[in-house]
Amino acid sequence: MPLTALIAVLTVLLLLITSAIVGRARGRYGIQAPAVTGHPAFERAFRVQANTQEAVLMFLPTLALAAWLGDPRLAAAFGAVWLLARVWYAVAYLRDPARRGPAFALGMLMQIALLLQVLVAMAGAAWR
Repeated sequence: MPLTALIAVLTVLLLLITSAIVGRARGRYGIQAPAVTGHPAFERAFRVQANTQEAVLMFLPTLALAAWLGDPRLAAAFGAVWLLARVWYAVAYLRDPARRGPAFALGMLMQIALLLQVLVAMAGAAWR
């Protein structure tokens, strides 16, 4: 499961990067904490961070379960695509929020694929 662990570590790195982007935007646009509104570029950065945290909350447990109960290589492949989709999503959202849809859809598809992998593995275990 080293590949799955790598995906998990890279996901945490993504969280750190989105946090740093928000901090940088706060300084650049003079947004004092705890404010979460102000310059549109700051608001986009803040939403990217919040949306990524929300997605990771579902992703990491599902990735871990898929790797543990199912095929770890398949879980890592779905996880890698999910991670790339989230990076794409962040870049697209920061540039033009209207263009984030395809990246969001791909990430959601990978989340569903991981969840299905878990459910199939659980069903298979129940029938043994």
